[in-house]
Amino acid sequence: MSRALLRDALGWGLVLWLIGYVLGILLFFVLPPAVLGWVILPIGLVITLWVLFAAVKGATIRYYGVIAVVWTALAVVLDYLFIVRLFHPADGYYRPDVYLYYSLTFVLPFVVGFFKTRRAESG
Repeated sequence: MSRALLRDALGWGLVLWLIGYVLGILLFFVLPPAVLGWVILPIGLVITLWVLFAAVKGATIRYYGVIAVVWTALAVVLDYLFIVRLFHPADGYYRPDVYLYYSLTFVLPFVVGFFKTRRAESG
């Protein structure tokens, strides 16, 4: 695995997850848990799109596929360890907003990668 791919997959994956985690902890004190994910999701979406368009410089769809798998695996594992196991949410953690978050974490790198690699191929 190249140094750039390692940075983009693990580095940005951890940073993005940590941003959402910290936002969740901070907003927990002002928002009901049932809406927390729906408030964080659009913020995370904008930040993730910025990272994918501005910071990730992959040249192939495979590169973006690796990022999609690593980011999703990090999100699932870190959420389980640092939210489900650590905080034991009373109303549970896995709700529609979380499944949408996992889906977007997987799909967005492919979509952005498709557009970026297609644009690069067409000149």
